[in-house]
Amino acid sequence: MEAAVVIRALGALAQDHRLAAFRLLVQAGPEGMAAGSVSETLGLPASSMSFHLAQLANAGLITQQRQSRSIIYAADYDAMNGLMAYLTENCCSGAACTTESGCTPPAKTERTAA
Repeated sequence: MEAAVVIRALGALAQDHRLAAFRLLVQAGPEGMAAGSVSETLGLPASSMSFHLAQLANAGLITQQRQSRSIIYAADYDAMNGLMAYLTENCCSGAACTTESGCTPPAKTERTAA
């Protein structure tokens, strides 16, 4: 993943309503949710939610698909996993992190003056 893509994604997520919408869509699963349902669940006006969803779509974090008169938004799990992989790529000094241990880099050793 390129740094510019990561910066755009993190910028989109650096706003409380967009972060909440993205997390909701991740929880909704691959079938996604209608824009109106996202707006209603988060208690935001439809016009504001439309703006936030467009920002997430422009960042490549969600997809949109028209179904009849509704637009269905869904999390792009490949993009999410790519972002997470980029952020943790150098964690644990290159060793694979496990779900049990998480990312726990080795402790730094203190150097003593001679």
